[in-house]
Amino acid sequence: MGPALLELRDLGVAFHTSRGELPVTRGVSFSVAPGERIGLVGESGCGKTVTGLAIMRLLPAEHIRIRGQVLFEGRDLVTLSAPQMRAMRGRDIGMIFQEPMSALDPVFSIGHQIGEALRAHRAISKAEARERAVHALAQVGIPLPERRHDEYPHQLSGGMRQRVMIAMALVNEPKLLIADEPTTALDVTVQAQITDLLRTLSERTGTALLFITHDLGVVAETCTRMVTMYAGEVVEDAPVDAALMRPRHPYTSGLLRSLPRLAPRRAPLGSIPGRVPAPAEMPGGCRFRARCGHAQPACEAEQAMRVIDTDRRVRCVRADELQLPGAVAMAEAS
Repeated sequence: MGPALLELRDLGVAFHTSRGELPVTRGVSFSVAPGERIGLVGESGCGKTVTGLAIMRLLPAEHIRIRGQVLFEGRDLVTLSAPQMRAMRGRDIGMIFQEPMSALDPVFSIGHQIGEALRAHRAISKAEARERAVHALAQVGIPLPERRHDEYPHQLSGGMRQRVMIAMALVNEPKLLIADEPTTALDVTVQAQITDLLRTLSERTGTALLFITHDLGVVAETCTRMVTMYAGEVVEDAPVDAALMRPRHPYTSGLLRSLPRLAPRRAPLGSIPGRVPAPAEMPGGCRFRARCGHAQPACEAEQAMRVIDTDRRVRCVRADELQLPGAVAMAEAS
């Protein structure tokens, strides 16, 4: 894919608490090439959103500590000053947040908010900002964009508000777009429309996409690579087809077994026993060991990411010997 646009090197986030520093993520390493679409997946609480917010430097600086590097076109975002980072947000890196009704300001019109994102990075007139905002709304499939430009968030449906967020994130033509579960609160039909829109816009504009989600179906339809996180760590990084058809980490396979549409007919729905450990209760060794049906004494040691099959990395000492079911095997069994 060529040189990396974004590269995370041993990224770790710790929160300051009354009991001292509490690590939430550690050793998170992966890269995003120009135009690449990566799905960052895992259960709630695994560190996906914290990683996205750390990249954007949107976590409260007085309450956290960031370790490692976040390299964007070779510049370490962790070391940038607040004004330097503000200049990059929206211009070079855009972000779509999970709940548009909370992200949009209810007292300003849609067009005003998109225009504000433009004027923050470009020396343009209000008339030109309006023209570009209307064009951005049309680009994301909003009907009657000139009328919608003057409306307020409460006047739009959930799907329309999410399209507005996409328009706002893309209006400055960023090189990287981070989408934090943008379809969670939407119905199935609108979810499909939004994911198709993101994929199409990425292909047409060459914008790289980091798609944070727990929906593996969305990843299969939208992304080219899948990065699986568990308990604050990356446990697998592979091309999306390889990860779905032949997962090499038991946790990735467990996520696939939990999908209702892949469960064998008349069989109990698969699930992963237990829960993601709280940050203050992280076990030593493999963090998935207590929930894994393939655990052995070797799993009690700290697990490093290993290169497997030349194009994937896995954090599992048994990755070479395990034959784990993937989406194809489970679909055939059903």
